[in-house]
Amino acid sequence: MALHLIKLCVGADSIRDLQDWIKERLAEKRRKKQPPEHIHTTRMMPTRADELLDGGSLYWVIRGEIACRQALIDIREYKDKEGVRRCQLVLNSNVVPVMPRPRGPFQGWRYLNGKDAPGDLTRGAKGIAKLPEEMRRELRELGLL
Repeated sequence: MALHLIKLCVGADSIRDLQDWIKERLAEKRRKKQPPEHIHTTRMMPTRADELLDGGSLYWVIRGEIACRQALIDIREYKDKEGVRRCQLVLNSNVVPVMPRPRGPFQGWRYLNGKDAPGDLTRGAKGIAKLPEEMRRELRELGLL
């Protein structure tokens, strides 16, 4: 079973915000003639990178709930301008909504076992996947999802 990461999506209030941000960043890279990779930089390098790259994803927590995921393509270590070691998570730019699940705040990222990861909205919940994100959030808060 795949191993995943979970991280707070700071600055985004919705899945749409995250998708728009990714689209803008990729367009900026194309304008600058850089490879159009979606890279998220973190401070710590995962020690279980091989397991993560064997089908793992980065699950995003937005407004207190696990809301979506992006497949991990690569994990790279690098040094920033000050010589500090960092980690680049190379992600598929496709954002996949998942069955919303409450998740409290935490710092950095955490490992998420495959058996504990919420399922994609497109699997077995086709009607729910078509609902607007805000409506899904309200239904979950009312205990109807």
